[in-house]
Amino acid sequence: KTRATTNSNHDHPVAPNLLDRQFDVQHPNKAWVMDITYLATSEGWLYLAVVLDLYSRMVVGWSISKRMTKELVINALETAIKKRNPAPGLICHSDRGSQYCSNAYWDLLQKHGFLCSMSRKGECQDNACAETFFHSLKVEWIYGEPLKSRYQMKQEVREYIEVFYNRQRLHSNNGYLSPCNFERVNQSSFLLSA
Repeated sequence: KTRATTNSNHDHPVAPNLLDRQFDVQHPNKAWVMDITYLATSEGWLYLAVVLDLYSRMVVGWSISKRMTKELVINALETAIKKRNPAPGLICHSDRGSQYCSNAYWDLLQKHGFLCSMSRKGECQDNACAETFFHSLKVEWIYGEPLKSRYQMKQEVREYIEVFYNRQRLHSNNGYLSPCNFERVNQSSFLLSA
């Protein structure tokens, strides 16, 4: 079974593709990508929204819910903002789903001076880094396991993101360092060169 997570049949405004597949970012908090996926449980669907910093591929914000609403993506973004405190000018890239086109989402971006960027219609490669993260989560952690309750699935997602993915999982993009270690090493380099 699959679930659609992008409903682009709406009358809300759509942003241009400012990111334009420029996934190699040289500094943290310059470009974030975000997306939603579905997770099957023994009690029905759960929806996971994530925010990744393209600099290190770290998941800087996430939210999980039984419903795929604008609050789901707003909660993920607000978590990332509290954690990272990015400066105005940050590019926030997503698909054209109704959640990301909602007035509340756009208001949050405007409040912080962030730039809204959206994938072109039907071009999943425009948000390839978020799609890759979801693939890794499902293949490495969830597929092949018995269906869990919603509560158990939330705990599994938390463990994957906070314990394994951000702190232990090696990334070729990071010179085979985890996102946390990549940022730690490079923060030291920035401080030494300043």
